[in-house]
Amino acid sequence: MFDKLRQIEERYQELNRSMSDPQIVGQPSVYAKTAKAASELADTVQKFDEYKVLLGRISEARHILTEDTDREMRELAQAELDELTARQTALEDELRALLIPRDPNDDRNVFVEIRAGAGGDEAGLFAADLARMYTKYAERQRWKIEVMDANPTGIGGFKEIILFVHGRGAWSRLKFERGVHRVQRVPATESSGRIHTSTVTVAVLPEAEDVDLKVEEKDVRVDVYRSSGPGGQGVNTTDSAVRLTHIPTGLVVTCQDERSQIKNRAKAMRVLKARLLERAQEEQAAAIAADRRSQVGTGERSERIRTYNFPQGRVSDHRINLTLHRLPAVLEGDLDELIDALAAWQQSQKLAESVP
Repeated sequence: MFDKLRQIEERYQELNRSMSDPQIVGQPSVYAKTAKAASELADTVQKFDEYKVLLGRISEARHILTEDTDREMRELAQAELDELTARQTALEDELRALLIPRDPNDDRNVFVEIRAGAGGDEAGLFAADLARMYTKYAERQRWKIEVMDANPTGIGGFKEIILFVHGRGAWSRLKFERGVHRVQRVPATESSGRIHTSTVTVAVLPEAEDVDLKVEEKDVRVDVYRSSGPGGQGVNTTDSAVRLTHIPTGLVVTCQDERSQIKNRAKAMRVLKARLLERAQEEQAAAIAADRRSQVGTGERSERIRTYNFPQGRVSDHRINLTLHRLPAVLEGDLDELIDALAAWQQSQKLAESVP
């Protein structure tokens, strides 16, 4: 571990020297890339510096214990040594965590695709609840959110709704929401008061950048048609809705949220690229480590990850066996406690895998 930390320290110093080089300073794009690389190493180097200072203090305390004959000084040194060794253990754990490879998608914007599953109209209504929950959470994080496409049910729900979340760290937080969300409650349409169980599927896709993949125009079939559903005056009078079909994979994306065909096409292409990127990343992950995928963040849609129980006012995340008895707050976008616990769990899993 310490050899790796020394290599990072040397690399950090090299990058800082480069940022003083007039040739680098004169190239804004290269300078920005260098500064970003240095910034990503700064926390690790700072923590390593703290650790080296700590080792020096431990050495001094041990020297007093072995050399000083004054009983009171030895007692003080022993008390300090106990405190310092405890801090040493904690710092070593922090340094190991910092050495875990960072998810390259963490700072990316994301598409959140919410689809009603089992449960008919009630599933559609809960899909609308989840869309509102993620919108509220995005607002808390000061992220921008945009509706890319929506297929309403007519009673306030959604068969499907796709949100685009733009903000630093969006993927690092929302990636834990992928999977099947189950709701247990008495539907508004239920006259006998029976509790129903419904499901909603949430997919979270990192936004693809142009450098990630290239989509050839010849591989995409474009169909235009008239928009349907609410949208205001003129929404149904022009062929503004767009359907893109990626011929090699069969992936289909539609967008009718905008009145402009050009805007709908641009939106649909962004979603298509994100889905193609997700497919490519999943295929790569499967080829490298099909039998080692963790339960969190794999993109699997078939597993129930969370239950929202309205009669008991609780939310239970089944991946980490965490239950919170504050369902109303969670539905208002107060997701940090859940997401923080999932992030810590994933970190511990990665740490266990990376340390022999």
